[in-house]
Order: sequence, then structure tokens, then C-alpha cells
Amino acid sequence: MNIKKATNIGKHVRSCIVYTWDHKSSQSFWSGMKVQPILADEVQTFKALITIHKVLQEGHPITIKEAQSHVSWLESLKRGVSGDGLRGYGPLIREYVYFLLAKLAFHRQHPEFNGTFEYEEYISLKSINDPNEGYETITDLMTLQDKIDSFQKLVFSQFKHGVNNECRISSLVPLVQESYGIYKFITSMLRAMHTTTGDDEALEPLRARYDAQHFRLLNFYYECSNLKYLTSLITVPKLPQEPPNLLSEEDERPSLPRRPARELELPEPTPTPPRTASAIDPEPINEFWKNEQRRQQDEYAEEQRRLVEQREAQLYQQHLQAQQAQREFEEQQRLQLEQQRLAQEQLAREHYQRQTEGRIAELERENLNARAQYDQDQLMLEQYDRRVRALENELQQLNSNFGLQTASKDDQIRALQEQVNTWRTKYEALAKLYSQLRHEHLELLQKFKQVQLKAASAQEAIDKREKVEREIKTKNLELADMIRERDRALHDIDRLKGGNKEEVEKLKRELRFALEKAENAERTKGSELSSLIAKHNREMTDLEEVLRNKTRSLEEVHTKYGERDSDLERTLREKEEELEIFKAGMDETLLQLNDLRLQNQATDHVVDGQIGEIQLDNIRKLNDIIDSVLRSGVQRVDDALYELDSSMQAGNQNASPAYVLSQIERASANATEFATAFNNFIADGPNSPHAEIIRTVNQFAGSIADVLSNTKGLTRFATDDKKADALINAARQSAQTTAKFFNGVQSFRLDGLNPEQKTDHVINCNNEVQINLQKLSKLAEAFAPRSGKITNASGDIGDLVD
Repeated sequence: MNIKKATNIGKHVRSCIVYTWDHKSSQSFWSGMKVQPILADEVQTFKALITIHKVLQEGHPITIKEAQSHVSWLESLKRGVSGDGLRGYGPLIREYVYFLLAKLAFHRQHPEFNGTFEYEEYISLKSINDPNEGYETITDLMTLQDKIDSFQKLVFSQFKHGVNNECRISSLVPLVQESYGIYKFITSMLRAMHTTTGDDEALEPLRARYDAQHFRLLNFYYECSNLKYLTSLITVPKLPQEPPNLLSEEDERPSLPRRPARELELPEPTPTPPRTASAIDPEPINEFWKNEQRRQQDEYAEEQRRLVEQREAQLYQQHLQAQQAQREFEEQQRLQLEQQRLAQEQLAREHYQRQTEGRIAELERENLNARAQYDQDQLMLEQYDRRVRALENELQQLNSNFGLQTASKDDQIRALQEQVNTWRTKYEALAKLYSQLRHEHLELLQKFKQVQLKAASAQEAIDKREKVEREIKTKNLELADMIRERDRALHDIDRLKGGNKEEVEKLKRELRFALEKAENAERTKGSELSSLIAKHNREMTDLEEVLRNKTRSLEEVHTKYGERDSDLERTLREKEEELEIFKAGMDETLLQLNDLRLQNQATDHVVDGQIGEIQLDNIRKLNDIIDSVLRSGVQRVDDALYELDSSMQAGNQNASPAYVLSQIERASANATEFATAFNNFIADGPNSPHAEIIRTVNQFAGSIADVLSNTKGLTRFATDDKKADALINAARQSAQTTAKFFNGVQSFRLDGLNPEQKTDHVINCNNEVQINLQKLSKLAEAFAPRSGKITNASGDIGDLVD
């Protein structure tokens, strides 16, 4: 079903309502609703409930009485949908049925009400003399009003995005009309109860509940007025912002809403042919079955048309009979009224005669009573004269005593005035002294900050020097450890090569000597390494020369001793092999020494780079934390500025000029404390703590917010708008300078500046804040009370104290 066709057709709803008025019966309506296939689709079920609600409201009063016998059928409607339903109407249907059952139960207990709860018709049908019965009636109406409120909240919560929700909105039409009718009735009934009983305390619970329902209805009608489709159907009532005065005797009920531009439309209940299996199956079927189904549908439609015509003929005949019976009944009523009128006229004449005789006797009694009252009044006047003379004497005595007391009080007032003037002079002198000391204190604070910044810079240089010395010591220790490791390795090499002959030991001793020289050369950072290698090469050349000399000696010996030639040659080869091994070992040792030095240099560079990256990361994180705290301070100041400019915030209405001055002084001290903490942070560098900055930022921003709130409250003492605007502008300028201060000291704005420039920037920002706070302080001092005599003042004592 297309959701755009889900709303009811208005002419069909009106036809059902007019039918109940024409026939003074609703049985046909209920019968027609029961034969319709409204349970086949949840949207049709929901539309049927809307139609039933409208007919109960605007139909003939007999409709509500006859609906009591169809309560079980209404309860069966909520069982036709399980869960939320395919289209999400399950909760709405169950709640709507629950509300309609509650409405019928109310009308069953109070049959004098019509469907729209009109107060005039209720008064014409029933006159309540018992306040308890009226109290119970209002309580039951408020309970029904709460059920309407619960159901409308469910309807709004079931709105779906992306669709027009017209069917759901259409259910709000009878809810708006019925809730407004109940609201008008309760208003009129409560006023009548207050006028009749005069017991306001007994009716207090009803007034409290009435006020709560008024605000809920106000919210409900406001949400309804935002629905264009609903406003095109009806005119949404407009309630006052505050509940009406129920204690007033004036009958000022809310005005009735205009008739809607067009009625809510309900679909005309047309007979639905029985469904067949072919109507559900979307696939193509045999042409024969299509023709057979079409023929059955035509026959069913023709039968339904004939039944409708027959029913209309019967209804028309019943209508004629009812009109004839109505005419006979009206004629009988006219004759009875004529007889009653003649009897009433006869009784009126007899009553008037008896009333005249009684009036004459009553006047005679009143005459006798008046004479007796006159005598008593004369005696009372004499007593009053004596009492007046006694009171005059007492009044003269009191006047004389009052004159004496007034004279003594005037003397006391003059003495107190002299004491007030003395204390005022002392206070003005102390105020001037305080102002002078305050300026001197600010100047000393600025000097102290400059000295502290210089001390911080010197301390920073000392810390850097000590840090460099510690790093140099650490590097020297590491170098000594590496040298010891190298010596241990060389010692192991020497121990493994022990046991050679004297020449090899000599060469090893020379090698150790060369290594010691290399160690000394390394300690002097490699300045003598080239000379050591040259010397070693010369020694190697000398050794080779010695070897050649020995070789020549061996050759000579060989020539002399031919028989020992083979032994000498073998010895020579062994010596040459040992020499080659020695050369290879020494070359390898030199290479290892060079690699070790290169590795140490590379390790130092890597460690220094990692330490630098870690320090940079920590500095960036610390700067991000401080920037976040500064932004939160700016946000708090912006919120205070918004409250200062907002017409909904009146500020601290209890603020006095002295209190505002103390708040300004506290803000000035917090600004100076924040600037000092931030300069200490700049001077300490990466190792500086940041907890003090966070604390001072929160205190500074909070004190500025307090200054703005109290300054706005102080404007109530302004004699004209110019002074109030000047005070507000000065407070706003102070807050804006504070926000500029916070923004100006963020890390990205201080990048590229040296520490001295950063410190100067912080001091300049603090000076701007102090200047603006001093301007605000001068304006606030103008609101302080001036010297004057309170005895000469007139007016309310509370205003004089303020």
C-alpha cells in the first residue's frame, strides 16, 4: 500500500458522523467496521482506529453508549498485530486501543460527558452540588489527559526518517482536539470549584497537576505546529506560556480554535473481494484462471451492489418512520408543556399572595426590633464618648513621651554621624595608602620577574656546562672500558702465541710496544698514528734486513758446511713462516684497532641522535599538553564572554563594588603568577616542570570568568546606560586581552624566538592584561557608595543598604 494514500478521506468520516446524527444510532457503523478486512493490513487497522476515535468524538451521543458493547471487538484489534508489525504500527495500534478503552471506561463512569468534553453542555445536563464529586470528576479527566500525553509521545517517537509519516500524523488530529477540550473543561471546572468551595489548600494538588499538564500540552502543541501536514488539516491551539490563574473569578477560558481548513480524510470502506491464491502469486498463470477469477469478482461486486441498494432502501424506510415518530413525540411534548405552564401560573399567583402577607408581618417585626436597637445604640454612644475622652488623655501623654525620646535619639544620631565621618576619613586615608602600596607592589613584581629571569638564564648556563662535563666524563669512562677490552684481547693473543723462540718473543715485545704507542696515539685522538705506523714499518724493514743478513750468513755457512745444508734450509723455511705469521697477525691487529675506533665513533653518533630525538619528542608532547591547557583557558574565557553578552544571564545579582574590586585584584595576582610560572618554564628548558603552568592557567581563567559575572551583576547600580556599557566594555576588553595572552604564548607562536624574546613577549602580554584590569578597577570604584547621611535619605531601607 502506498503510504501517501494512508490518510483517511475526510468526506467518508463526515458521512459516518452525519449518519449517526440522522439515524440517532451507530449500530450500522459498528457492523460495517466489523465486516471490513481491517485486520488484513496494519495500516488499515490504524486508519480504522482513527475513524472510530473521530466518530466517538463528533458523532451522536448515543454512539458512546452503543460503543460499550463493542469493547471486546476493540480489544481483538490489538491482538491482530504481533511485535512491531511489518510497517512498525504494532506499538501504535496497541497503545491506541488502550487509549480508546480508557476513554470508553471514562464515559461509562461519567455518561453526562459528550465526545468533545464541552463544559456548557455538561453543566446543562448535570448540576454538581457535592464538591467531592467534582473533585473526582476532575481527577478522572486529568488521568485521561495523561493517557493522551503518553500516546502522543509514542506517536512522535515512531516517526521514521525518509518518509512523510502522514498516517501517523493524522492520528494526532483527534488527540489535539480532545486534549484541548479536556483542558478547557478542567480550567472552567477548577475555577467553579474555587469559587464554590473557597478552600484553596484542598484544591492545591489539583492545581499542581493542572500546571504540569499545562506545560506538557504547551510542548505538545508546539511540536504539532512544526508539522506542516498537521497544520494543513487543523488549527493547532495556542496556549499561554504560564498557566491561567485558577483563583480568579473572571471566566477567562482559552479561546476556541477555529474550524480546520479541511477535515481529516478517511478512506471510504469499500467491499474487498476475497483473496485467492492467484492474487498472491506474482508469476504468470493460465489465461483460463484469469478469466474465471475476473468473472467471480464481477459477480461478487454485483451482489455487493444489490445488498447496498437493499440496505439503503431499508435505511430510508427506517428514517421515514423515525421522522413520523419524532413528530408525534414533539406534539405530545407541546401539549404537556402548555398544561405545565397553566399550572405554574396558578401556583405563582398563590405564592405571590402568601409572600405579600408574610412580608407585611416581617416589616412589623423589623419596626419593633429597630426601636429596641435605637435604645441600645444611645447607651453605646455614651460609653464610646467616655472611652474617647480617656484615649485622648493617653494620646497626649504618649505625644509628650515621644517628644522626649525623639530629642534623645537626635543627639544619638549626631554622635553616630560624627563617628561615621571619622571612620570615613580613616577609610579614605587607608584607601589611598593601599592604592600607593599596590602600585609599588606591581613595580616590585616586575623588577623581581626581571631579576628572576636573569637568574634563571645564568642557572641554565651552569646546568648546561655541568651536563656537558658529565657527558665528557661518561665518554671517557666508555673509552677506558674499550681500551681495557682491547688490552685484554691483545693479552690473550700474546698468551696464545707464547712459547716461540727468542726472535719471535722479541718481535712480540716490539709488537706490544707498538700497540702501547698506538694506545697512546689513540688517547691523543690519533695525532701520532701515522708516525707510529712509519716507525713500525722501519722496524719491519730492519728486521727484514737482519733476516737477509742471516740468510746470507746461512748461505755462507752452507757453502762451508754442505752436509748441514738440508737442516739449515728447513730452519730457514720455518723462520720465514713464523715471520709471515707475525706480519699477518700484526696487520690484523691494526685493522681491528681501526675498525674499533670507527665503530666507537658511529656508536657515539647514533646514541647522540637517539637521545636528541627522544628529547625532541618529549618537548613536543609537553608543548602539546601546555597548548591544550591554554586552549581550555581560552574556551573558558570565551564562555564567560558569551554569558556576559547573553541577555539570558543577569550575572551575580549579589555582587557589591567592594567584592568586584577584590575579584579584579585576585585576577591581577593570578595573571602575574601565570606569567612568572611561564617564564620559569621558558628558562628551565626541556627539564622544566609544567604542573605549575596548568594550575595557574586554570586559576587565571576562572578568576577572569568570576570578574565578568560579578561585573555584569554590578551594572544594576548604574544610573544610566552609558556607565553600564562602559563597565561591560572594560570587562570585555580584559577578557579579550586574557584570551589573546593565552593564544600568544602557545608553542607554535613562540617558535623561532630565543628565550629572551619569549620572556619579553610574556611580560608584554601580562602588562596589557594588568592595564585593562586597572581600567576596569577604576570604573568599578565609581560604583562604590559615596559619603552621605543616611538620616537624610528616604525610601526603602533595603535599597539604601544596596
